[in-house]
Amino acid sequence: MKKVFPSIVILITLSLVGLMFLQMSWIKNVLLVQKQNYEIDLANANLDILKGIRNKLATEQGYNPDKVDWDKADAYKYFWSQLYSIPTEDIHDIIKNALEKNHIDLSFEYAIITDDWNYHKSPGYREDMYNNSYNRPLTPDERYTLSLRINQPKNYILRRTSWMIGASVLFTIIIISAFAVTVRTVFRQKQLSEIKSDFINNMTHEFKTPLATISLAVDALGNPKVQARHDQVEYYTGIIREENKRMNKQVEKILQAAQMETNDLELNLQTVDVHEVITNATANIMLLVEEKHGTLEQKLGARRHLIRADDVHFSNIIANLLDNAIKYSKDPILIQIETANSSKGIIIQIRDNGIGMSRETINHIFEKFYRAHTGNLHNVKGFGLGLSYVKSVVDAHQGKIKVESTPGKGSTFTLEFPHDISQ
Repeated sequence: MKKVFPSIVILITLSLVGLMFLQMSWIKNVLLVQKQNYEIDLANANLDILKGIRNKLATEQGYNPDKVDWDKADAYKYFWSQLYSIPTEDIHDIIKNALEKNHIDLSFEYAIITDDWNYHKSPGYREDMYNNSYNRPLTPDERYTLSLRINQPKNYILRRTSWMIGASVLFTIIIISAFAVTVRTVFRQKQLSEIKSDFINNMTHEFKTPLATISLAVDALGNPKVQARHDQVEYYTGIIREENKRMNKQVEKILQAAQMETNDLELNLQTVDVHEVITNATANIMLLVEEKHGTLEQKLGARRHLIRADDVHFSNIIANLLDNAIKYSKDPILIQIETANSSKGIIIQIRDNGIGMSRETINHIFEKFYRAHTGNLHNVKGFGLGLSYVKSVVDAHQGKIKVESTPGKGSTFTLEFPHDISQ
């Protein structure tokens, strides 16, 4: 997997680069084709303009345009000499209709130029426009020339193909986005696979140790000398009882995680005294704190400390956070618990002087099975389920939780729960 994943990413990236190169080449060719099509449309419009002016000249003199031989010098000289009799507006309409017929809907200025620069021209046409205009002869002797200055907006050719280019860019973005999502998903699955492998290893270790202890205690109880001494029987029975409780706690954690996975968390909401829960939780861990020559400070300053909560789950999250504070702290332990009121409810802060966490760790600590790297601290055990459970319970109570931490200086967990409005 370690070799396959980078290879897949590299191959797809190369494919995308190649696709983008082909797209750019295709867009360039499309613009070239559109430019050629525009020139063809302009040439066809010129033919329609010539035909329109001829028809106008012939009908003005009472002739059928189809009967006039326009290739004869006498004919075209006679008719074209009558050009001054046609109003400027009529010539303008002939040119406009010819351009629109050939898909060129742009404003223009024109001039029909003779050797002496006479005859028709639109009011806006100037002599300096000639060099940048579409100039084509109207008669075989080239005495009459149409100079057509089309007011082509900037990037006009690009606009003619905007829908095709826009669709191409859109689909390219969709493909790139799909690739990014795919890589992110595969990477995420790879991380989950590694995390679950670590979880299985941790779970095996967590269950193996108490099972080995129970096995040894059972073997000892089978010894006749031990059976003859009541205090020894009580001792080994106590070991079995404690290890059994330990295994039950681990199983309970896994069941809680499965319950969260199926969104099947059922809350038995009731009025809970936050200060009472904190007092009970701290009493349960005082022996552990004292064993590490630590200190546990309580500053329960909240005046309103009743909330609507599930007593069991709420007690569990306080116990989990305190347990983490002990596990990830160095001697001597210093744990501080504070409560205060906000405009929305009660705030609970649990602060320790432990190993702290990096920003990367903070971004993942509420993910299931995730366990922070503890450096040289190898005595920290667990499945990586505790904080995931805490986050799920807090969310189920419409509460909030955030973490502030500095590596080497400790962490602070801040929880906020809404007040019990019925009190």
